[in-house]
Amino acid sequence: MKPIFVLNGPNLNRLGTREPEIYGTTTLAEIEGMCRKAAGHWPLRFHQSNAEHEIVGWIHEAIDEGAGIMINAAAYTFTSLAILDALKMFQGPIIELHISNIHRREEMYRHSLVSKAATAVIVGLGAKGYPAAVSAMLVLIGRPT
Repeated sequence: MKPIFVLNGPNLNRLGTREPEIYGTTTLAEIEGMCRKAAGHWPLRFHQSNAEHEIVGWIHEAIDEGAGIMINAAAYTFTSLAILDALKMFQGPIIELHISNIHRREEMYRHSLVSKAATAVIVGLGAKGYPAAVSAMLVLIGRPT
């Protein structure tokens, strides 16, 4: 089974304490646990980086080895042509994910470059959006039931 890559961008390592009124109090480690539980025996590669080049590198790994990509590129969602270009090379499903509803936020958060490559987008479900995205990804990659 090829793994699902779960990629997280800048400042998401601060979840749990970072602007809890927007992002809640669930930590990224807790989110990883939720994702692994939702995936069951399906392998996940869960990563977070504040560095754009590392995220691009993980997308390249997924191109060679992954079944699907779930990505919360955080601020890079709105700025990174490098991440968009890498995602466009991936042949499998891509789920763009955001904890907050980016469409209800300030204008600068409403234009996603990642959406141009995404198969689906999940926004505004808080930390619970992650296991929901894993479940959706398992459907998209055709996991046997």
